[in-house]
Amino acid sequence: MKYICALVVVSDVNRSRLLYEKFLRQKVVADYGENLLFEGGFALHQKSHFQQLIDGRPIHIGSNHFELYFEDDQLESIEKELLDNHFAFVHRIREQPWRQRVMRFFDDDQNIVEIGESMAHLAYRLYLEKTPLQEIAGLTFLTVDQITEAIKTYRQRETNLS
Repeated sequence: MKYICALVVVSDVNRSRLLYEKFLRQKVVADYGENLLFEGGFALHQKSHFQQLIDGRPIHIGSNHFELYFEDDQLESIEKELLDNHFAFVHRIREQPWRQRVMRFFDDDQNIVEIGESMAHLAYRLYLEKTPLQEIAGLTFLTVDQITEAIKTYRQRETNLS
């Protein structure tokens, strides 16, 4: 069996498409009208159509039982853009117990969307804060080799930007 994607039911697929394409920079790989498949392995499906497919059963909005998770290292600029466009937040940027910086907000159908810094960026940030590699590994569950690779990658990016 092959896993294909998670499907999120939305009341207006075109309005939701704007969020996922414009603000979250996701790429549509298939557009079936009432159903959109995104490159990242999730789909949006028009509520009125999907409800027909499940024999008219009710669809509950805002149940907080799942979230879509994305990573990006530019959290502040994304948060500002979301605030400027009046998205409601579960919470703004804050650290999780493992020190990763994340924010959570609601899409137009009250589905929770989380955006966190990448774990590689977290490892690099902790390294810059002089956190010992073994402590970083304990916090993040990354291996020392993964942490070392992340440090190398981010150092190289900074060198290329200089």
